[in-house]
Amino acid sequence: MAKHVIGIDLGGTETKIGIVQEDGKIIKKKMIPTKVLDGRITVVTRIGEAVRELLLESGMNSSDVIGIGVGSPGSIDHETGTVLFSPNLPDWSGFGLAEMLEKISGIKTFIENDANSFILGEWAFGEFKGSQHMLGLTLGTGVGGGVITHGMLMTGSMGYGGELGHTVVEPGGPLCGCGSHGCLESLASATAIVNMAREFSKRFPESLIFAKPEITAKAVFDSAREGDHAATIVVERATRALATAIGNYIHVFNPEHIIIGGGISKAGDLLIDGIQRKMPEYVMPSFNGTYSITLSKLVENAGIKGAASIVFYRIS
Repeated sequence: MAKHVIGIDLGGTETKIGIVQEDGKIIKKKMIPTKVLDGRITVVTRIGEAVRELLLESGMNSSDVIGIGVGSPGSIDHETGTVLFSPNLPDWSGFGLAEMLEKISGIKTFIENDANSFILGEWAFGEFKGSQHMLGLTLGTGVGGGVITHGMLMTGSMGYGGELGHTVVEPGGPLCGCGSHGCLESLASATAIVNMAREFSKRFPESLIFAKPEITAKAVFDSAREGDHAATIVVERATRALATAIGNYIHVFNPEHIIIGGGISKAGDLLIDGIQRKMPEYVMPSFNGTYSITLSKLVENAGIKGAASIVFYRIS
């Protein structure tokens, strides 16, 4: 009989939950609002209820599931399943999430940072499944990263390793949410792209960006695709920041595959081509042909599959 796990993609706004087979097939899934302002106890209790409902609807019970995996934003102690700090979950610092969810569900629970769970999902179910050396970047509200090296998730001495979004790529550049200047997150996240576009409102008031109903990262990429000058400048700056960072990662980790996910990855060829075109400036010739840069093919289910893969990784 196929092994089943429950994958929980915990977000600041919504939480996605799914029952996942070991081949990556999602049996059933649902999405619930996270409602962080209700407090952590209420949020986790609601998640526990949703897990019970999913099992019931699937004709399963807790003994049919080998574990629960949760991809959570923030710094995680993955040994104890404690959320150490999370900017999107303000009252969760020092919260024993795994312990509480285990009590509610009766199922062994594992927690991992959401960007780490993204690369574990690629390792377990993605296009380059089983690669021993791969690296993931999630480009959304912020920029997350995860590294698999020699077939193992790289976590560092305290479990904080792999914060690829906070590599400084433009010293003295824009202020980042972490307090530093010029981090990749301050130049290539959705938030950064919108901020950079807004700075051009006086210089390029006729830009297509400002004719859109709302200034979003998608509006910027769509405008650049139509040849808009201001949008092209923003996209070039963001893709240059990504190429700079990825060049550094290639020299440090020597990955076979760099996989990009998150909302910004929907920009598709415009994003990938912009990065690829600049890579020769940032990578030593001896590394040519040793790596690929691609967009994740897991798309909408990446969060659930990534969370489920935490269980398969930890108990394999």
